[in-house]
Amino acid sequence: MTYAIANIHGDYDSFVKMLEKIKFSDDDVMFILGDIVDYGEKTAELLCDLSVRFNVYPIIGEHDAKAYKLLMGFDEMLKNGTTPDEDYVTEMTEWMQDGGKETLDAFRSLDDDMKEGILDYLAEFVPYETVNCGGKDYVLVHAGIEDFSPDKELDAYDESAFIGESIDMDKKYFENAILVVGHIPTEQLEGAIEGKIFRKGNNIAIDCGNVFGGQLGCLRLDDGKEFYV
Repeated sequence: MTYAIANIHGDYDSFVKMLEKIKFSDDDVMFILGDIVDYGEKTAELLCDLSVRFNVYPIIGEHDAKAYKLLMGFDEMLKNGTTPDEDYVTEMTEWMQDGGKETLDAFRSLDDDMKEGILDYLAEFVPYETVNCGGKDYVLVHAGIEDFSPDKELDAYDESAFIGESIDMDKKYFENAILVVGHIPTEQLEGAIEGKIFRKGNNIAIDCGNVFGGQLGCLRLDDGKEFYV
């Protein structure tokens, strides 16, 4: 079976519970639609677990992109003994106030080999995935597709296009494919039920507000079944 999940935000315990609930096995596949890191206190445990799973594929979210950039800079400064410039300090401060403190604290607790492994793993995150399940085509991204054009190939977009603009649930992005996103808790989408996956037209939003008072949602793409913890 093929599953999609989003916005775990370092909540390793809920992720493990979800795997148990769906009876996830080596024969299954899971796509994580971004924002794996930040806010939760077990980001390091989550990343270390995911990095050794051959059948779990991460898609980059804005929190993951920010974490990778700033942790790379932090690691380089530690190794080289350099001091950060003003722009880095400002960006780091903003990130720490938006959930990044937990990720930085977790990173600092690791040994050098584990830090390198985490950075290598974050570098592997892709901007989107496409998959066919149950006779349906899916496009999986974190947030939406900025400046979308039906005539433009997905590879022609910059990575920022998939993490910088929230989905317009009233818009039909693809004629013959379903767009699945995370990013925005569904409680913020008109017509959605708080803490539940929301479907409208050819669009599905699966960020159910985990770590923000909602739930961790998971969508089975083969048959559309929903799971929550």
